[in-house]
Amino acid sequence: MSPHADGRRPARRTAAAGVPLALIAALIAAGPAMGAPSGEARVVRTATLGDIPLGAFSNRLLPGTAADDRGVDLGGIGSDIYPTGRKGEFWTVTDRGPNGQIKVTGTKRRTFPVPGFDPAIVKIRVSGDTVKVLKAIPVTTSSGKPVTGLPNQQGRDEAPYDYNALTALSYNPNGLDTEGIVRASDGTFWLVDEYGPSLVHVSARGKVLTRYVPKGLNLTGAGYPVVEALPSVLLHRKINRGFEGLAELPGGDLVLAVQSPLSLPDTDAAEASRTTRLLRFSPKRKTVTAEYAYRFDPVNVVDPSEDDTSELKISSVVAVGGDRLLVEERTDKAARLQLVCLDRSSNILDSTWDDDTTSPSLEQLDDPAASGVPVLAKKPVVDLGTVAGVPGKIEGVARVDHDTLALINDNDFGMTDGAGAFDADGRLVDSGVETTVTYVRLPHGL
Repeated sequence: MSPHADGRRPARRTAAAGVPLALIAALIAAGPAMGAPSGEARVVRTATLGDIPLGAFSNRLLPGTAADDRGVDLGGIGSDIYPTGRKGEFWTVTDRGPNGQIKVTGTKRRTFPVPGFDPAIVKIRVSGDTVKVLKAIPVTTSSGKPVTGLPNQQGRDEAPYDYNALTALSYNPNGLDTEGIVRASDGTFWLVDEYGPSLVHVSARGKVLTRYVPKGLNLTGAGYPVVEALPSVLLHRKINRGFEGLAELPGGDLVLAVQSPLSLPDTDAAEASRTTRLLRFSPKRKTVTAEYAYRFDPVNVVDPSEDDTSELKISSVVAVGGDRLLVEERTDKAARLQLVCLDRSSNILDSTWDDDTTSPSLEQLDDPAASGVPVLAKKPVVDLGTVAGVPGKIEGVARVDHDTLALINDNDFGMTDGAGAFDADGRLVDSGVETTVTYVRLPHGL
């Protein structure tokens, strides 16, 4: 089955079956399959990942990493999706693994039910209505040890706990909360991470070659090279909201998206702000060459059911030719894709907005453009929240062809927050949310 098939056979100009040509013409004019009116974006295909025990998956890659998977299946591969170049095949990446939050004595604790889980690059194929795993590559240190998904630094990252939030776990400077993925022409991979936040260069076999982090992070003890090459202002990333989107421009430069506004000067500013940042990184020069201010639409425009501005996130960016980029603005329930052009005049790198003593900060400006900030102009492409059949929490977007996108959701490994995530025996009470690849056809292409 073609990923672009809409389930209809072309009408033939014949009355042999006794069907009037006028009726056939009327049926064609009625619009595309799946109930979408002509001229609107529509789902043309969906495929779902079956149940794969997480322990079996992880231990096959690195024996002993998942001593007890607590009944969790492979999930979380929807952190991003990137075409392999073969029809129906994509590279995906897991995030840091099963995790949740449980409130203990009034304070939320971050739980890691399978603390030995190691993030992995996963190659998949969409076959019929099924997502099949073709290959998996564990992300490892220089010596081949698992990096794990555990937080890096005490006092900067959330403290890690076991599945029931009662037993504290150790921090790990190697740990990565991987999100976006790009495969370079030399076969290596680029990933982005939420902890640093960081840009991570990984070999074709999964070994971390270099982790690029903000200047002043002072991350020590990692089992791979760490280079402070990113602007220090990124040290103010909101907890659990570092880099999430990653794209490769035609010339080879990378674009990194900060998921949410920075906490400048504090968390209150981040919670209220609608301004986040994109960075342009040159792999050849190994440095950031540009930075851009990106302005979210109001939260109730992105998601009419939401009134909390802090729920706005960028989860995916996709290169679509030249310096043009698709940017996904989302909440957990809705998403919109915007088209932007990274013009040179919008570059704010090394400006006053990168100085964390600037007051008010970029994040505090009610109207950045009115204050002289060259905010990226954007053009709406599609409101995925209005497209029937698109699941929630879309974190990965890939371009299949000139008018078709592949979307993938993050199912959080079937986990939910709260003490009810596991039963009395410590086994997962699955949320029932599956990992799904959804093809959406755009009426006017890109």
